[in-house]
Amino acid sequence: MSGHIPTFLVKQHITLMVNRYEVASANSDGTEGSLLAFAQQKRMSFKEEVTFYTDSTRSTKLFSFKARQGLDVRAEHDVFDANGNPIGWFKKEFVTSLLRSTWQLSYAGVQARGQERRPVIAILRRFWDLIPVVGEIWVPFVFHFDFVDLATGQTVLISERRKSIRDRYVITVPDTRLDFRVAASMAVALDALQSR
Repeated sequence: MSGHIPTFLVKQHITLMVNRYEVASANSDGTEGSLLAFAQQKRMSFKEEVTFYTDSTRSTKLFSFKARQGLDVRAEHDVFDANGNPIGWFKKEFVTSLLRSTWQLSYAGVQARGQERRPVIAILRRFWDLIPVVGEIWVPFVFHFDFVDLATGQTVLISERRKSIRDRYVITVPDTRLDFRVAASMAVALDALQSR
């Protein structure tokens, strides 16, 4: 599956050994539509890799992303099509992210940068994790990311987290140049790699 999809949904399923994500189309009323991709992330692997399939049987691979370096918080991640051809990349800006999570995204000649929308929530999340005992209590901080084209300042991708026990996101892609496979990879990475 390639091409532009203007809006889609991502939801996480946590299991003992892997994180799983369902990427679904969004109906006009905001409800979940058909399954677009099923992703699986192995935990505790040397090089971070997430593979997207047509469904939970994992019989047909659609695309994937993989870290260039192993166990590195600054690792760049390449997005590959089903045949292993690179179609984009992203990486977390480690120093900037100490206070406010920030990512770089590259695709189709576009360089974009994404940040947590609300700096106050970003700082609250960090302090919450530092408080002994309290930091272990799960609190659903609702955080959003906005990505903009560095050349034009135009918004290219928006990830908005919904209030839910399970992580759920609405992804909006205003930029028609942004391939669904790259957008879905970035959207899943914002959840899967956020704490790294």
